Parts: sequence; C-alpha cells; structure tokens
Amino acid sequence: MKKLMLSALLPVLLLGAAGIASAEKADSYKPTEINYGRLDADDVKQVYTFTGDVTLTRGTLRMKADKAVVTYTPDGYQLATLTGGGKKVAFRQKRDGEGDQWMEGEADRIEYDEKAELVKMYSKAKIRRLEGKKPSDEVEGEFISYDSRREFFSVRNTSTGADKPGAGRGTMVIQPKRTEPPAGTPANAPAGAPAGAPAVAPSSTQPPAAPAAGQ
Repeated sequence: MKKLMLSALLPVLLLGAAGIASAEKADSYKPTEINYGRLDADDVKQVYTFTGDVTLTRGTLRMKADKAVVTYTPDGYQLATLTGGGKKVAFRQKRDGEGDQWMEGEADRIEYDEKAELVKMYSKAKIRRLEGKKPSDEVEGEFISYDSRREFFSVRNTSTGADKPGAGRGTMVIQPKRTEPPAGTPANAPAGAPAGAPAVAPSSTQPPAAPAAGQ
C-alpha cells in the first residue's frame, strides 16, 4: 500500500473532525498522512482523489473510508468528502483534556469544511463519547452537523440535512453518572460501608438517674 505525506506534496489537510466535546488541540499542528491504493491528482483544478482502503491519520485523528476527495476553495481552504462504497466511513479522535477520553463516529458519507471547521455526517450518522473503551453518551440521526469551533451540533431526520415532518426520529442515549452498587450492598447502607456489614443499632443504654434532693 502506498503512503502519502501531504506536508511534502500539498498543503496540510485540516481534517479536524470533532466530537461532542472539543477535539485534541495538538492535532491541529500535526501533518496529515494518507494511506491509499490509488491516487488521481489534478494539480490544475486542485482535486485529489484517493481510493482503495483509504486511511487518514493526523495526530490522534484517524479516519477510514473507501474513497476521499480533497478540493480547494478559491481562498485556499480545503474541502474533504469521504465515502464508504457501501461501508461506513469511520473516525476516531482523542478529546481534549485529562484522562483517556475519545470520540468516534460513523456515517455513509462525511464532509469536512476547513474554513468553517464544520463536520457534516450524512445517512445513518452516529457519534459517541468514550472513556477508555467504555461508551458514554451517543447520538444517532440521518444527518448530524457539528461545529467544532462553537462546540455545537444539530441532528436532522433526513440524509440531506433538511428537517422533514414524519421522515424519522433521532436517538440520544445518555449513560448514568452513578455506578451500580456491588451485589449484596443494603440499599440504606452508609456510603463507604463494606457489603454485608451489619447495620449499627442505636445504643439502648440509659444514663444513670440523678440523685434525689438531700441525698
């Protein structure tokens, strides 16, 4: 499989796909590497078409597709369109901040606008947050648009991005923050008490009676 370092052939492709939280900021300064089976490059029109098990890697960002087409706007910004050829286009990227936090998603087609820092996912789109390998929140819809600059996303019920009554509904799954207590822990056990520990009953010892006057 061929390998292409875009920093040596054409301007760096800013595929900063972002999740529900802000993406790893350091990725913005990393070169983009593309592995592919075939490349058709039109330098006059500035259109670059990559096909054949395409993988784009930039820092912690990793995107996989059957085909990726990169073009340029008149003012020099990149537009990237990734398709799966019947399979899902997938991406994964580390979220900014502490801990092993990631975001990943998939759709039939993904478009990225560098200038607007806008990620658009078309047809059976899905985004989820993970802590390590454990899924956190998840959003599904026919179309998901994510503005990584404002950290704002919207979901629509048609794959064109239009909102059409009766066309379908989105789904959002929010995982609970509290964890289930171990089996055998009493429901009214104090926090930190070991499972199976006997409950402490109030003391039944009465204080001694006060002496009578004059004794």
